[in-house]
Amino acid sequence: MTALSVSTSSAAAQRADALVIGVAKGPKGLVLAAGAEAVAEAFEGKLADVLTTLGASGAEGEAVKLPAAAGLKAGLVLAVGLGDAVEDGYSAETLRRAAGVAARTLGGAKKAVLALPAASAEEIEAVALGALLGAYAYTTYKGDAGKGPVGELVVLTDRKGSKDAKAAVERATAIGEEMNRARDLINAAPNDLNPKSFAAIAQAAGKEHGLKVEVLDEKALAKGGFGGLLGVGTGSANPPRLVKVAYTHPKAEKTLAFIGKGITYDSGGISLKPAGHNETMKCDMSGAAAVFAAVVAAKRLGLRVNITAWLALAENMPSGTATRPGDVLKMYGGKTVEVLNTDAEGRLVLADAIVRAGEETPDVIVDVATLTGAMVLALGNRTFGVMANDEELRTRLHTTSETVGEASWPMPLPADMRKSMTESSIADLANMGERMGGGLVAGLFLQEFVAEGISWAHLDIAGPAFHEGAPFGYTPKGGTGSAIRTLVRYAEDVAAGV
Repeated sequence: MTALSVSTSSAAAQRADALVIGVAKGPKGLVLAAGAEAVAEAFEGKLADVLTTLGASGAEGEAVKLPAAAGLKAGLVLAVGLGDAVEDGYSAETLRRAAGVAARTLGGAKKAVLALPAASAEEIEAVALGALLGAYAYTTYKGDAGKGPVGELVVLTDRKGSKDAKAAVERATAIGEEMNRARDLINAAPNDLNPKSFAAIAQAAGKEHGLKVEVLDEKALAKGGFGGLLGVGTGSANPPRLVKVAYTHPKAEKTLAFIGKGITYDSGGISLKPAGHNETMKCDMSGAAAVFAAVVAAKRLGLRVNITAWLALAENMPSGTATRPGDVLKMYGGKTVEVLNTDAEGRLVLADAIVRAGEETPDVIVDVATLTGAMVLALGNRTFGVMANDEELRTRLHTTSETVGEASWPMPLPADMRKSMTESSIADLANMGERMGGGLVAGLFLQEFVAEGISWAHLDIAGPAFHEGAPFGYTPKGGTGSAIRTLVRYAEDVAAGV
């Protein structure tokens, strides 16, 4: 695990494999960002010229290495691009991405020192979090793992004796480590991560961090009437689980319920996915990983709010015992659902969990799920959709996500589309409705299971949860940990009474 700390020592005095500075695109050429002063002095004022000669332009995502000059105790200088130069400070997201690029570029180094702009607590946290996320590497199954992550990261700042600097690094560490835990879960092979093993991981984390964990196995689910979870999981040799992870604070005034879709592998069931759509379906538990990570992070941060994470875990497989198109499931709470497509399974497990969470009357329910391909078609691979039965909550979550650097977009729940799900001749609802706007239909389906008087929101993270392209910024290939920062910041604001 990568160690993270903050220091007020001069960059020139830091013993490390590499010293990281920021550069930007100015109107007259390359500009050195704040934090690079000591390094520039060691190069006798010629650092910008040398970097320009080496091809540096300051563009975002760029990384240029050069040997350290005499007077520096680090062996290497790495200049990372910040994009266009600004006078009033770089955004937190710009700093996160630059730090992430640096950490990825320096994979295998024992120690890297980040002399990026870090004058405020927000900037310190951004650099620290970006670096920790960028240092992530998943090597569980590789015999020759190659370069591992940076062993130690040090964030430089001139905020001597500042308590908020230390707090910023502690917050970045808690969130970064839990995001990386979620990434590990998402990247794990489905023959290793199934509902039972995921539940065991949650139990171990609960014991480690002092969280109350309850697990309903297939017998308890059958006794309780959780028809959605049982219906989805009945085709698999690995039976479903509903896991409750609860964090309580003695002075909390609000209670939140976070619900995560946890399909540890989604073949589509009898409605089998076409060729080319199965290979990444181990990521269909990203919502459960997100809410699990968020509640652990909340505990580590000691937030003054009660949070319960519900992990709706199942494996969706075709077999002689699998649910068939045309079957009717009796959901937890009594509603009946005609299954028209077994590949619309996420909404079924979430529905059970939403009803169960509502029985504890939380102030707000937020579910997170890689729910629909339709949302990817609508918003692309880097933006998640936000739907809610409360416009104020929808706006708040959208604003929160943008603030922490997670792209989202508010989506409607058109009342006229509800009819397409309620026209089943044999059940209360069908699990499918209009084909066009499928992401909205899924949201409308979930809304049917929210108890009256409870504010609820649905985050469809199907696009950004799993990145199949080349790494960028602090985002690796594979599981990303999407929505975790949004959930944690939202919980922090609720705890603060905002």
